[in-house]
Amino acid sequence: MNGQTAEQAEKKTGTGKFEIDMTHGPMFGKILVFTLPLIFSSVLQLLFNAADIIVVGRFTGSEALAAVGSTGSLINLLTNLFLGLSVGANVLFANYVGAGETGRANKVLHTSVLLSVISGIILMVIGLVFANPILVLMGSPDDVIDLSALYLRIYFIGMPAMLFYNFGSAILRAVGDTRRPLFFLAAAGIINVFLNLFFVIVFSMGVAGVALATIISQAISAFLLLRCLQKETGACHLSLSRLKAEPQELKRILRIGIPAGLQGVIFSFSNVIIQSSVNSFGSLVMAGNAAASNIEGFVYISMNAFSQTCVSFTSQNYGAREYGRIPKVLKLCVMCTAFTGLFFGNMAYHFGRNLISIYNTDPEVISYGLVRMRYMCTLHFACGIMDVLVGSIRGMGYSVLPMVVSLLGACVLRVVWIFTVFASVRTLPSLYVSYPISWILTLTVHFICFNIIYRKICKRKVPSYA
Repeated sequence: MNGQTAEQAEKKTGTGKFEIDMTHGPMFGKILVFTLPLIFSSVLQLLFNAADIIVVGRFTGSEALAAVGSTGSLINLLTNLFLGLSVGANVLFANYVGAGETGRANKVLHTSVLLSVISGIILMVIGLVFANPILVLMGSPDDVIDLSALYLRIYFIGMPAMLFYNFGSAILRAVGDTRRPLFFLAAAGIINVFLNLFFVIVFSMGVAGVALATIISQAISAFLLLRCLQKETGACHLSLSRLKAEPQELKRILRIGIPAGLQGVIFSFSNVIIQSSVNSFGSLVMAGNAAASNIEGFVYISMNAFSQTCVSFTSQNYGAREYGRIPKVLKLCVMCTAFTGLFFGNMAYHFGRNLISIYNTDPEVISYGLVRMRYMCTLHFACGIMDVLVGSIRGMGYSVLPMVVSLLGACVLRVVWIFTVFASVRTLPSLYVSYPISWILTLTVHFICFNIIYRKICKRKVPSYA
């Protein structure tokens, strides 16, 4: 991009008016323009699951609510490794675009799309075959496990479409296009809500109905994104006849993506352990935990959008050798994340009783949900800052280090906590407080790592792509 006109840049990336120049000029306005559609997109994606939980909670019962809600941590555990690969595609594509290497960027696109389809098929098989055994290991209660297994098996049929959408949107995000993925999800999200109500109320399909509605919606968003990429020119143009795993680019995607995915798996693994501990309190606590967790999800994805922004802006500036802009990107994203987390997290807790009642009106369920929100929502901003620091480090091409730090700070700490503190004091507060403690400790270490890595890359003459 260095020395190129705006028209030349548009031809090379193929995004035209949807592109954002991340390597020149003031950044705050561009970060907001990039992030706001990303927040709305993430909210819509989360609404897929929220609609499932609300519909079954209101029209089917607490057991169905617990069945659908308790699968979230397991779904994340199984999908995060593969979703991490899309981070590798995003970083590498943005590096090449920042460096003006259009041909190599297009190879990343075709390699990552093929990778998404193969990964989706693998996940689909895993979900269909191992859903019930994994739920047994998690200690799901007898009154919930059959419904949970049914929901998971149907849900995982949609994995190829879901992963394709995430990989494709990661490519568009790498050049600043966060608006069109929002349009596609908006259309799919509206359809998802109507199908949920139709399958559950009209056909009385329960958890099977909401799972079916979700995978149909995912297929629609994936199809719209496919058509978008096929119509593009330049680096973002997708031709199905050219799908091929370029060995060199695949290796680089995996080098960044696998540690990123493993980091997600690590977090999800600790969440599965905590979910197993929640399961031991019974279906009413599970239902309250599921509703509260879903509400927190909206706070989290609002903050996490700035983490994704940090990855793309850092990656492009790293590729363009604009190293001086990297700490500025981090500072702005941390400030925005902290404000978002503090504001929405505390607002969610303040109105927690009303929000949880949307999912379920049982007073005990609401009470248990508020216990979780008291410890999680008010301190959720620390989790957001932690993710932004990880995004900046990953955007500079370092993916293994944040994975190791997260392994120690999230997984190991929480597991040790459960088998020591929680084992001694078996209460919900003693269980939930492990989250903010792990966030604060981990973000502190990530901040130290960022400063060490940044000083190191500033000494380089040529950026190293993964």
